[in-house]
Parts: sequence; C-alpha cells; structure tokens
Amino acid sequence: MIKVWRAFFNFEKEEKWLNDMATKGLNLVKYSFARYTFEEGIPGEYIYRIELLENLPGHPDSMDYIDFMKEAGVECVDTYFRWVYFRKKSSEGPFDLYSDYESRIKHYKRVATLAGILAAVNLCSGIINLNLGLMGGHQGGSPLNEYVSIANWVVVFILSPMVVSFVTKIHKMEKEKRLYE
Repeated sequence: MIKVWRAFFNFEKEEKWLNDMATKGLNLVKYSFARYTFEEGIPGEYIYRIELLENLPGHPDSMDYIDFMKEAGVECVDTYFRWVYFRKKSSEGPFDLYSDYESRIKHYKRVATLAGILAAVNLCSGIINLNLGLMGGHQGGSPLNEYVSIANWVVVFILSPMVVSFVTKIHKMEKEKRLYE
C-alpha cells in the first residue's frame, strides 16, 4: 500500500490526478481527508470518477444510487462526507457519470453551492476574526483571531475562483443544452 498526502479543492483536478495515478498502475483503494491510499496494479486498469451526492452516503437515496452504479459495473471505492469515489475497468470502455446535460448541470450546481457556502462562511468568519483580532485586548479579542482570519481569507481566495469557474461552466452547459433541444 502506498499513502499519498495531497489536498484538492477542485474535484475535476482531483479526478484527473487519480486517473493519472491509475495510468501509472496506482489504484485508489481508500480516501481520508487529504490522504489517498493506493495499491499497485496494472497501469491504466481503471478509470476514476468523483461525484458529490445529494445526500450523505448512508441516506437511502444515496445507497440506492451506489447500488445502481454497482449493478452497472461501477465500483464504489470509498466515500467521504457526500463525496463518492467510483471506478470502472477501462477495458469496459469509456466511463462517464452523466449521460445528459441536465444531470451534469445538476452536479455542478451541487458542487458550486457547496463551495459557495464554504466560501461565504469563511468570509463572514474572516471578517469577524479580523475585527476581534484588531480590537486586541480592548474587547476580548486576541492576536489568534488575526491568524484564524488569515486562514479564513485563504480559503475564500481558493474557493471563490472555483465557484466562478463552475458557475461559468453551468451557464455554458445550459446554453449548449438549449442549442440541442
């Protein structure tokens, strides 16, 4: 088993990286916060896809969906919160989770909404912590608040371009969908 620590904020980049690792013969078998566990295998044996579920994996709808995917020959490698890591043997042909614009748009909206909420929460927290930190000892704030604020702002600056990118993709897909209707 090979463990690799790596953090991603963009599921598309993470998915590409997992598929690059698979072409080298490293197959994902477990995921935990920023820690990937791989086993050595046949280079290019699997194609990986990542999806943000509508509900937690233990929810009946999510369990039904994962079972449906299993019946279609797709293996659920692991789940993390609402994220699910799927793989399928590359010998079985192309592997795409979305067969139409509507389902792809719906997925991108889920991801953009989650990232947008996280960015908004960090923005509010960053402003509050900055204000508390600047007040210092006068109103009960501390320098620690300033450091927490910096971390909040870093998250905001990482997530904001991703949200904009996904919203742009959503608009592009909606426009393409209208062209083909």
